[in-house]
Amino acid sequence: MSTTSLTPRLPVPAHAARLREALLAADFTADGLLDLLGAPAYAALARSETVPALRATGGDGPLETLVRLFLLQEPVEHARAAAALPLDEAVADGWVLREDDTVRATVDVRPYGGPDGEDWFIVSDLGCAVGGAGGVGKKGRQAGAAVVLGVGGASTTLAGITVRTPVSAALDLGTGSGIQALHAARHATRVTATDLNPRALDFTRLTLALSGVPEAELVTGSLFEPVGDDTYDLIVSNPPFVISPGAGLTYRDGGMGGDDLCRTLVQQAGERLNDGGYAQFLANWQHVDGEEWQERLRSWVPRGCDAWIVQREVQDVTQYTELWLRDSGDHRGDPAAYRAAYARWLDEFEARKTRAVGFGWITIRRNGAVASGAVEPSIVIEEWPHPVEQPLGPTVLAHFERQDYLRTHDDAALLADRFVLAPEVVQEQVGLPGAEDPEHVVLRQNRGMRRATRVDHVGAGFAGVCDGTLSAGRILDAIGQLMGEDPVLLRDRTPQAIRLLVEEGFLLPVDGGASGEGA
Repeated sequence: MSTTSLTPRLPVPAHAARLREALLAADFTADGLLDLLGAPAYAALARSETVPALRATGGDGPLETLVRLFLLQEPVEHARAAAALPLDEAVADGWVLREDDTVRATVDVRPYGGPDGEDWFIVSDLGCAVGGAGGVGKKGRQAGAAVVLGVGGASTTLAGITVRTPVSAALDLGTGSGIQALHAARHATRVTATDLNPRALDFTRLTLALSGVPEAELVTGSLFEPVGDDTYDLIVSNPPFVISPGAGLTYRDGGMGGDDLCRTLVQQAGERLNDGGYAQFLANWQHVDGEEWQERLRSWVPRGCDAWIVQREVQDVTQYTELWLRDSGDHRGDPAAYRAAYARWLDEFEARKTRAVGFGWITIRRNGAVASGAVEPSIVIEEWPHPVEQPLGPTVLAHFERQDYLRTHDDAALLADRFVLAPEVVQEQVGLPGAEDPEHVVLRQNRGMRRATRVDHVGAGFAGVCDGTLSAGRILDAIGQLMGEDPVLLRDRTPQAIRLLVEEGFLLPVDGGASGEGA
């Protein structure tokens, strides 16, 4: 099957505004779908399971017609299609095809709710509206590896962790169907989207036009090659990060050995950032025998940059192999071919001494003070497999603000400052039922990263009193008097604990400019 057989021809956005009006008039939106289908069928549709949605769309209203046409890829009667959308224009522009007395869609069009309630639409190849493992099966290979996926869990994760401050220029590298460019259009004056796959740029153009946002600058090419020496305030990328033995599927296989594509992307991003600019990526990385994975990632951080890297998941090489063989549909084919493919993946990992693969988020920030040598870079690399609360963009911004604060405040300055307990922090006391005193005290965040930290009685008392009125030093003096401890010793041993509470977002400096986890 050729690429063009997936869609006889890609639509053009000539009358996208008219089509958008029709979709909105029919309530073909994320909220409208939820109301029509109900939560279970709506969730099943997000998993590419269509039977519940088919059962829920037996009516002949415009919304049922559009769901069957664009989401379920079912042919609909000509009269029903004409009642739901400007049919002549949709046919002329290539969104749908007439076949005798029926009409069928040439692309997936999936409603997508923006962060402020915007009604957006993600356009992708037929049957590929949901990305991720199992999202395309054999279609990617049949389409010459040029298949374009819709929105999946990885896409929404990256959109959620991205810092959303107003910027002049943003780059979506490896745009796919355009979801990151769509988000960037809300807060960037100029958006550039690149992709090695020219069809992806066509889909991005459709996504932006149908969502009613300005068109981005669309450039074909790999990594940073198509943008030359241009610099940006924000760079985002959900790259083809899969560590595989060959470049089979463009949307997932980067064509470089091991984790070299992700490493190259991160290392080259530093010189493409303006001072204070952020680059944020999803990535896979190898866990190699004889090497700490944290040190491997530390070596990726470009000069002149701070970094926060979070490992969210680790899979051994057999789990990882099975995940991506299912993604490409190899498990449904000839058993002997599947075993051979499995062996090729394991051979590749063995040759690279890779025992596991990590997945997570990488954020780097260009820092002029670090670049000039005035301060040491802040590089935080941690493992956090626990649940978090999206969106995390404000949390990411707050993390770097707190690092700036801590680098410029020694212990004496820390004790002279005032702090407040971050919103949504609660205290938990752990101990045996009926015991007079708890065994230990835990501070827990109910938002953002949802961290928890164990503190002693001094730490718990200190955090409970921090309301921004007294300096840290004066609070410790008062605690010393209450507990009969030497205030001088308390002032000597406590700053490190205060520093940790600030670094993790439990305490916020009143005058330090750092915001809270959920700010």
